Amino acid sequence: MEWDAYKIGVTVPRSHLETVMDSLDGVVEPLYPGYDHVFSWWPAKGCWRPLEGSSPYDGEVGKITVAEEFRLEFAVKGRDLAGAVEAVRRAHPYEEPAIDVIPLIPWKSVTASDGR
Repeated sequence: MEWDAYKIGVTVPRSHLETVMDSLDGVVEPLYPGYDHVFSWWPAKGCWRPLEGSSPYDGEVGKITVAEEFRLEFAVKGRDLAGAVEAVRRAHPYEEPAIDVIPLIPWKSVTASDGR
């Protein structure tokens, strides 16, 4: 079976963490057999300076903003990638969320063990 999966990572303000996670329900098929709603998140700190013409969710044009955020990561099948990225964009409060998309290599292909 060919493996086609990606990890998506994005920083999210605490106020929208669950909203972004819930936006993927029904959009992506479970990647891991027997499990859905599989996410990791941890505290992060972000900074940005909105430029003229931007409409920031947080901060002021021309001033550097530093904010507490959460880094959210999850994996999706290749066929669900576009829908997952679009769901994150719609649910995320930032005008331009920084969304990372990283191709994955299945861990079972690099080890002789099935992990048990």
